[in-house]
Amino acid sequence: MDLKKIFIKDACPTKMGGQAVMEGIMMKGEEKTALAVRIPNGNIEIETKRTKTYGKWMKVPIIRGVVAFIDALVFGTKTLMDSADILAQYEDEEYEQGKFEAWFEKKFGSEALWKLLVTFSVIIALAFSIGLFILLPTWVASAAKLISHNVIWINLVEGLLRIALFIGYIWAVSFMPDMKRVFRFHGAEHKTIHAVENLPQRQTGGPDMKGLTVAECRQYPTLHPRCGTSFLMFVFIIALFCHVLLGWPVLWVRIVTRLLLLPVVAGLSYELLKWAGRSDNWAVKILSMPGLWLQKITTAEPDDEMLEVAIEAMKAVCDDTPPRSYTVKPETRYEYPHVWDL
Repeated sequence: MDLKKIFIKDACPTKMGGQAVMEGIMMKGEEKTALAVRIPNGNIEIETKRTKTYGKWMKVPIIRGVVAFIDALVFGTKTLMDSADILAQYEDEEYEQGKFEAWFEKKFGSEALWKLLVTFSVIIALAFSIGLFILLPTWVASAAKLISHNVIWINLVEGLLRIALFIGYIWAVSFMPDMKRVFRFHGAEHKTIHAVENLPQRQTGGPDMKGLTVAECRQYPTLHPRCGTSFLMFVFIIALFCHVLLGWPVLWVRIVTRLLLLPVVAGLSYELLKWAGRSDNWAVKILSMPGLWLQKITTAEPDDEMLEVAIEAMKAVCDDTPPRSYTVKPETRYEYPHVWDL
């Protein structure tokens, strides 16, 4: 791992972020957010909207991390579903609604139904994550008392078990064909953000987007210090140290305190991630290493088509046009089969 290529000395860090979705990428800037999805005919469908702002809350340290964490969870789920919805329009088979969905949509409308599905998906994701990465490790770690009653030792076992479960889960899903492509789009997102942060600056301010090409993006690594994967690793590591301070009370108290501490841990992790994104000193590099190692699983080398989607998403965020939906018809047509032909 060449850290000089990841923490680029003369780069101009941005507040740009993104997310890989089904056959596409979401790019999020301070003013606009863009979702770009490659459809079966090779064109790229793009939807832009104003980035939601939270005013004064995003200026308060720790609190802004909690707000960003919740927003990422809700908006990330919705964006993933939006990308699937775009692709579903081009499928031969039409989705047949169940009786409850049909009744709910007729009673409250399609927008309310969509909000219900997003809310339900977030609740399921939260319940699964809490059960697998919070409840299970703290319950299993109780067996560490058979070796020692030392509080630090038991909490260390719990924390390492939690991290091992998370890495194991990510590694397992990385073998799924759909997730392999998502991870490659994740790599395309990182390469494109790296490229933008290293483009020559215009006299009027901001990067010269004319230099944002597939060839330019290709030369950068798929790893980036300001990544959600690194944020999650910070969460697990910071949680380990926080839990040590609480000792090892009975199971129900451990569960409650760990859940109550989660916003604090998320807030601290967010501050650490922001620091890592704008600094390249030795301390930042050491703290970022676990997240960068994990990104070796959650990112992969993209093909040119994936980079093309990332570039269009980035351009859509950075241009001065109002929010809109439109289609880009790439000049380059690639000869290898698309995912929908496999």
